Amino acid sequence: MKFNRLVSGCLVGLLCLSACSTQTTEMKEYTGYVNPFIGTGGHGHTHPGAMLPHGMIQPGPDTRIDGWDSCSGYYYEDSTINGFAHTRLSGTGCADFGDFLLMPTVGEQKVEYLGKESQQRPFASAFSHRNEYAEPGYYSVFLDTYGVKAELTATERAAMHRYTFPESKESGFILDMDYNIQQQTNQVMEVEAVNDTVLCGYKRSAYWAWQQDLYFYAVFSKPFTHTLYTDTIEEGGQQIPVCKMLLRFDTAEDEQVMVRFSISSVDGEGARQNLLAELPDWDFDKVRADARKTWNDCLSKIEVKTEDPDQLAIFYTAMYHAFLSPNLFTDVDGRYLGMDLKVHTTDKEDPVYTTFSIWDTFRALHPLLTIIDPHTNESYIRSLLKKQREGGVFPKWDCAANYTGTMIGYHAASIITDAYVKGYRDFDVREAYQACLRTAEYDTTGIVGPKWLVPFVMPRARYYKDALGYIPCDLENESVAKALEYAYDDWCISVLADSLGDVETRDKYARFAGAYKSYFDPETRFMRGRDSKGKWRTPFNPRSSTHRSDDYCEGTAWQWTWFVPHDVPGLVGLMGGEEAFVGKLDSLFTVSSELEGETVSADISGLIGQYAHGNEPSHHIIHLYNYVNRPWRTQELVDSVLYSQYRNAPDGLSGNEDCGQMSAWYILNAMGFYQVCPGEPVYSIGRPLFEEVIIHLPGQKDFVIRTKNNSKENKYVQSILLNGKPLEQPFFTHSDLTAGGVMEISMGAEPFKP
Repeated sequence: MKFNRLVSGCLVGLLCLSACSTQTTEMKEYTGYVNPFIGTGGHGHTHPGAMLPHGMIQPGPDTRIDGWDSCSGYYYEDSTINGFAHTRLSGTGCADFGDFLLMPTVGEQKVEYLGKESQQRPFASAFSHRNEYAEPGYYSVFLDTYGVKAELTATERAAMHRYTFPESKESGFILDMDYNIQQQTNQVMEVEAVNDTVLCGYKRSAYWAWQQDLYFYAVFSKPFTHTLYTDTIEEGGQQIPVCKMLLRFDTAEDEQVMVRFSISSVDGEGARQNLLAELPDWDFDKVRADARKTWNDCLSKIEVKTEDPDQLAIFYTAMYHAFLSPNLFTDVDGRYLGMDLKVHTTDKEDPVYTTFSIWDTFRALHPLLTIIDPHTNESYIRSLLKKQREGGVFPKWDCAANYTGTMIGYHAASIITDAYVKGYRDFDVREAYQACLRTAEYDTTGIVGPKWLVPFVMPRARYYKDALGYIPCDLENESVAKALEYAYDDWCISVLADSLGDVETRDKYARFAGAYKSYFDPETRFMRGRDSKGKWRTPFNPRSSTHRSDDYCEGTAWQWTWFVPHDVPGLVGLMGGEEAFVGKLDSLFTVSSELEGETVSADISGLIGQYAHGNEPSHHIIHLYNYVNRPWRTQELVDSVLYSQYRNAPDGLSGNEDCGQMSAWYILNAMGFYQVCPGEPVYSIGRPLFEEVIIHLPGQKDFVIRTKNNSKENKYVQSILLNGKPLEQPFFTHSDLTAGGVMEISMGAEPFKP
């Protein structure tokens, strides 16, 4: 594609202004744009609690116990609150945590067991969204049943609660130790009153994280009397342990009672030290203000200009969601729980993180971080290297130092390679390279934890060693999806090998990277499963889905056929050339959105035809038009997704937020570009949403994207200038961006087809 219509006028003054600019000295207020309730309805699974960027602790309201939409513990359609737990996942498709639920009470403290089918605790309170408020780092709600106003804020490792009680001789708290999300198994529960203002405790539970140890330390501003309530309930042939601490005290009208509450995965002393270091006093308003400032510093990394308040809310809420995880996992003294489930110590300035949803986040979140926060991204890589050192292999989905074995691929290779090729190498590159090779051919020897929970054998390696050359669908579940992701990860390894001068390994993994061709059926022109005899699986239906039990992973042949980000020209060739490729790609967005199968994956959502924006395998597809000289199709489809799949509302996400991936896609595309292939430092230009975007880069530089004639109707790019020079193709490089400067994009109402 060539842009022949150049913008007239002199840009000398504009470029000089950009070159001389520095970070603004007067910080703007961005937190007011954030709506933490976006994604708390529908199936976004986000949470409005008082969380800090990458915080260890996530205090907030819990409204339901079980079901898919309980993943974060909160669902917007609910009308009762069980209490305020301190740990959770936000925006995931799986649940865990919900530890140490604290609930203020007035009157009788009800503790009877309501059964596993109940979404409520007996002490739950009614509430109204009219009396609920959230901002980054702060949450409040009025509990109608008790007449208590609840407020929460947080530091990285500790939460501060403030409750305004009515006058009563029967005020108090219930600390529910056995509460958790989705009926986890509580193996150990211990709680102790150190004195009449301090509680401490320990809990071991088993669920997604199969051995989850957590300690707490809590200080109350008002003395209490206490009763430890324990019981064992038999239900469905199971013995269910019950453990709750009941606290009582008198309160005057509008008396405020506060709680400082900290956690640690190391030990009780770690929890106590975390509290003393981060919450030494009772200044709730200062903690809230500090949290707001911390969030503002994060959100200010990108400045967008628009007159549309909904666009501001969606964009800065996306930024907010993008900074929630991975989560800090190191105590203030540098200690943390390793993947071998032993205590280790790291440099306090180089913390360890957990909650790595890498299958999702390698696609857009980590590429976004290489732009706005590359040093934190390097810290994540160092964390992953520690984890493979302790456990023997990179985790696919690390949760609380547990190998969950969740999802497919070994995308640490992608994160490492993308950082490396962009020049961010503050980690042991040789160790990272060897760890990628180890993970690619892992044999489970010495694995930590139950082997049935950790399916880390790479079927690509196993079957290729047997000279079969592909993964047979009759011997391996999700064979097509796994093979396509392994091919991409293998390409990443080949790039690293080439950079490090390992020619033999480069060539070997480059061959593996081309293995995607084995799954392409030229007759149907879909990626299909082949059995161990080389025959295509039959019957074949490209819209069929059997969740996690077919040839694909959370998708169908329609979505997975396009996952060859490292070799788009090769995929175009398989399809029969550019015209045939475009015809097939067009059909993806125009065929019926109907899905078939007895257990259709709920993750296949946000459908435009069979393009599924609500789940990650589709996220790069729209930009493939740029590779076949149809940039106007990329522009109009990006426009469609930006306006139809994201809204300023509780159901404003078309699928699980997935630890920042859904939001990172929006951030990048709303700015006007996307990286199709992490590991190749090239950005594909789409449809910029804003009048102006200023990316504040490390090193006091800015990259500015300005659009002319931009409106909802003018969604087509007419011309692009990069630092005053016409851009002939709809692509630019990472080095173009990090050098700073100005990209000027002129828009129009009709596609520009030179």
